[in-house]
Amino acid sequence: HHHLSDDDRFQARFIQEARAAARLSDPHVVSVFDQGQDDDIAYLVMEHLPGATLRDLINETGRLSIEHTITVMHAVLSGLASAHSAGYIHRDVKPENVLIAEDGRIKIGDFGLARATSANTATGQQLLGTIAYLAPELMSQGTADARADIYALGIMLYEMLTGEQPYRGDQPMQIAYQHATESVPRPSMKNPAVPEQLDELVLWATERSPEDRPTEI
Repeated sequence: HHHLSDDDRFQARFIQEARAAARLSDPHVVSVFDQGQDDDIAYLVMEHLPGATLRDLINETGRLSIEHTITVMHAVLSGLASAHSAGYIHRDVKPENVLIAEDGRIKIGDFGLARATSANTATGQQLLGTIAYLAPELMSQGTADARADIYALGIMLYEMLTGEQPYRGDQPMQIAYQHATESVPRPSMKNPAVPEQLDELVLWATERSPEDRPTEI
């Protein structure tokens, strides 16, 4: 967007994050091939992955089967694990950023929003991500580490298993308040076919305190 290209601070962050994304190499991460400047347009060149997003799939089918859910989660976990090992967090894990190719490949994209873990503060307009998947500490403190991605994965897992998000509201702040004060319910309450192990995984990944979540993928 032209108005962002005129923002020197945003452009510097865009270039930094494009270079960070290009350093990630995993079969379950959308590849970034190049980054550059054409007059006043900053750009990056990414892998083209014909297909649909996980959001499209959920909208079309509702909840996924247990087997399909596990397949998608395995791929996303692999991609995020590689990013975390390299020192980067995604910060915007959601179904829209999970790409499912026509040939069945599953990749997580939009690492243009990823930031080095060492630069993990965000306030005001810098707060990235989507409210439905944001960890409580991101909304209350503006800080995050890899455990914020794990929280978002837990919310996404709940949605794949039930076909809906755990928290709803007419205003973003209503949803944010639920993230901060309520516990995500067991998916089996909406879908009795969900096994106890996946119930427990959702509850563990979405603990309100990051200290109570898994420390790594």
